[in-house]
Parts: sequence; C-alpha cells; structure tokens
Amino acid sequence: MLAARQQKQHQRTYQNSHRLILAVSHHAATHSEQKLIFSSNHKGVLVGRGNGRYNTFMSTRYPIPAAETRTEIEVKNSRFIATAAPVFSVDEAKTFIKRIKEEFADASHNVPAYQIGFGASVTAHCNDDGEPSGTAGRPMLAVIQGSGLGDLAVVVTRYFGGTKLGTGGLVRAYGDAVKAVLAVLPLAEKVPTHLVMLALPYSHLDRIRLLVEAHDGRVLEEEFAADITLTAQFTVARFPAFQAALQEMTHGSLEAEIIDTNEETIMPLNSFATSGDGF
Repeated sequence: MLAARQQKQHQRTYQNSHRLILAVSHHAATHSEQKLIFSSNHKGVLVGRGNGRYNTFMSTRYPIPAAETRTEIEVKNSRFIATAAPVFSVDEAKTFIKRIKEEFADASHNVPAYQIGFGASVTAHCNDDGEPSGTAGRPMLAVIQGSGLGDLAVVVTRYFGGTKLGTGGLVRAYGDAVKAVLAVLPLAEKVPTHLVMLALPYSHLDRIRLLVEAHDGRVLEEEFAADITLTAQFTVARFPAFQAALQEMTHGSLEAEIIDTNEETIMPLNSFATSGDGF
C-alpha cells in the first residue's frame, strides 16, 4: 500500500517541483527587465562581476542568468541597449539573437556574443554586425568570459547618435554596455538534486521539518493520512548527511527514499546553501 502511494506521490510531486522551478523563472522574467540610463563614466554602476566572486563553483555547479534582462547606457548621444539571457545550446543562442534583431530592426547595429557551457568546456561566438572589426563583439565576449558566468548570451543594440566614437570609444562602449547588464542580472545555478520521499508518524513531523532545513533541503509537499508522507528536495552532496542524521534521530526506524535525481536542476542562486559539504 505504501509502495503504491509512493508511486502516485512520486508522479505528483515530481510535476509540482518542476512547476515550482518554472514559476520562479516566470516571476523573474516578469520583473527583471530594467531600463536604466547610465552615462559612460558612471564607474560605480558599470562594474561587472569578476571571476573572483565565482571561482569556488565546481564544474557541475556554476552561475547562469536566471532571466532575460535589459539595460541601456548612452555614450555621446548613441544608445547602447544590452539584452542578456540564459541559453543552453547554439540553437537557443541563435534564436535569441534573431528575436532581438527583429525587435530592434531599425537599429544601427545588433551585436551578439555568447558563451555556452562553463570552465574548460565552452562554445563561444561573437561578431561585429557591421561595426569596425574587433570593436564590438570581441570586447563584449571578453566581458562575458571574465564574468564567471556560463550559458549566457548578450546582444548590444546601438542607435547611432551622430557622433563617431572611434575605435577605442567603441570598444569601451560595447564592453561597458555588457558590464551594465551583468551588474543587474538575476542569477541562477545548475545544481544536482535528489527528490526524496519519507513516510513518518505525526510525532516526528516538527523535528524532521527542522532536520530538512538544517541540511539545506526544501519540503515540497506533505500528505496527511494514517501517517505523513513528506516529499523534499536536497542537493546530491547534502542528502547523505541528512539521511545519516535522520537515522540517528529515529534510531534507524526511518529512512528517506530517493525517487528522482536531476543532474541539472536550475534554481535561483543560493536557493540551497553552499557552505560546508553543500558543494
């Protein structure tokens, strides 16, 4: 009877967990677009995230954009609109770039750059979209590669303001446009996770809720019947410590069952703690 309930619960909670992730992403996408006008010398704002901030991430866990985001800077009357988005394949990057070019079809230039993957295994691309060679796409890609982020595409749209910027001015303007959007970009991460199920008596509920929290887990669902069926999510690295603590607390009478493993769960950054053996 418990096995049948677990199978049914597995199907429902797996769907619920994915709905939860999608809801977070939808909320971020709805609220993340920001139209900010900065002057090119507003150095306090135009500072990207350097490698130093993220160099502790493992190759299987790294920061990525959580949602499409947009900023704008102005340099000598030229508008530089930077749109950044998460992309997980070359085809997704091409689709994103095509959409932005269609949105700003009347612009002087729509310059793309992207990096898919992270660390030693990446696919990177850029072009200048009609700007002088090496003045637009390359400085954009350099900022992306130095940001410590993966799976990121940026298109910088330029509306010419009547004043030529020169080679150095273009390099700075396109680089600064990418730094501006990265400065406000909401972040997520790919985290290997276990979805687990546990049947427990009512007398244990409060203590097990606290135990889940103490091991950086998330309770996704609780079903109340003769006993309680609890479904939770843990990072793969944190689950063994939870399981050991659970068995110690209950003198071996309770054990959580892994019902699904996702190697690339996309979650907002720091949804799971990253301290200790959480990595």
